[in-house]
Amino acid sequence: MRGQRSLLLGPARLCLRLLLLLGYRRRCPPLLRGLVQRWRYGKVCLRSLLYNSFGGSDTAVDAAFEPVYWLVDNVIRWFGVGRNDIATVSICKKCIYPKPARTHHCSICNRCVLKMDHHCPWLNNCVGHYNHRYFFSFCFFMTLGCVYCSYGSWDLFREAYAAIEKMKQLDKNKLQAVANQTYHQTPPPTFSFRERMTHKSLVYLWFLCSLRPSFLSSVALALGALTVWHAVLISRGETSIERHINKKERRRLQAKGRVFRNPYNYGCLDNWKVFLGVDTGRHWLTRVLLPSSHLPHGNGMSWEPPPWVTAHSASVMAV
Repeated sequence: MRGQRSLLLGPARLCLRLLLLLGYRRRCPPLLRGLVQRWRYGKVCLRSLLYNSFGGSDTAVDAAFEPVYWLVDNVIRWFGVGRNDIATVSICKKCIYPKPARTHHCSICNRCVLKMDHHCPWLNNCVGHYNHRYFFSFCFFMTLGCVYCSYGSWDLFREAYAAIEKMKQLDKNKLQAVANQTYHQTPPPTFSFRERMTHKSLVYLWFLCSLRPSFLSSVALALGALTVWHAVLISRGETSIERHINKKERRRLQAKGRVFRNPYNYGCLDNWKVFLGVDTGRHWLTRVLLPSSHLPHGNGMSWEPPPWVTAHSASVMAV
């Protein structure tokens, strides 16, 4: 087999070497010289795709299909409508499917998510169009629960902390008694395992839910910061991903002397109404304070303002 392969590849290699040698000569025809240069350039490009462990067959296939992606992407941008009359702004390079506005591909879930905000590792799911309100409500009420536990269990915390200090002192006296070999003395009373674990659990609970600045690792502080951050984004009509996109777009337009405007920003109050699904005054009670399973506004494909928002107009072509 090796002999037959060498017989077949030997003439081809010889021809390539002759072309490379002729390409270095000045009297070589320009056409042949151009072919040699293109061959060398293509060889370097092919090797650059596999120059380290991060490259592979997938990288080569993506690079080969990049012109196809570019063509389809620009066609969708020119016409603005994809399959099934879904308003789109681009093509997902992973799903190879028209991607509606505010939609992003999650590499962990391996799918496109409508109005994707982020992938939450604690929920093991993406936060998007249909569960963003539930995620914010969870963070908000968990923060309130931590505040309630922090201030409501203050007296229990003091008693448990004093009991733990007493346990430490009794254990210390017991060790001193054993060291002095005073067996005629009555040993000090000891706490049971249940009492010890109860006091330690109360102290741990208070430290975990505390909002004091000295306890920077508390759950309440982390959840509170996350809740405030999402509240600011909701007030602006943005998601976590759109904040970075809009920031870059704002800088780009500012360099050209233009002003960027978020097409999904209807104002602070209207943004909260759209996010919470509040259409009437009583919905603040039935849909916000009380548990509700109502669907969010819109279908996540096209983003038109609600009927009661008349002062703003949104564009489906904005990212």
